[in-house]
Amino acid sequence: MPPAQRATREPAVKPGPTAQAARPEPTAPAVPETSTTGAAAEVPQIQLIPASVEGALDAAEEAVDLLLDSGRAPGDVLVITTGELHPWATHELSFGEDAYWAQHDAGDDVFYAGAAALHRAAARPVVVVALNGGSEEVAVAALPTALTRAGALLVVCGDPQRINAMLGAGV
Repeated sequence: MPPAQRATREPAVKPGPTAQAARPEPTAPAVPETSTTGAAAEVPQIQLIPASVEGALDAAEEAVDLLLDSGRAPGDVLVITTGELHPWATHELSFGEDAYWAQHDAGDDVFYAGAAALHRAAARPVVVVALNGGSEEVAVAALPTALTRAGALLVVCGDPQRINAMLGAGV
């Protein structure tokens, strides 16, 4: 079941001295695709949240807060960064890869990973991608993989023109 959508168009990022308010751009509901076997396959809804490279992580955190506030379980959410790791991931990795990935496998909480580790992440109902830097190749490769990991919703936080160009290139 898709998460509840916000009826208002409030800023997705809390304005601050260095962050500009971003407004989510609604996207059309996903239409099921037909697989080669003829069965309908669920396609996740894609939501774009405009944000600068510097504000993409804040926008992703705000998106996670909204998802949790709307009743989404923490274990339903995977957050991917294309640039620097989220501080939670950096902290948890300080205890070792095994402990870090054990938290992922438990699926009890929001899990934060870098795009380079996306291949190792399991599917979750919601995937949030923060285009917070990194190479263009990393970002372009992360979006199709993130789409395959998202069961109901893919939220992409970043420059709308860049996102649309990447989404048009095979996502």
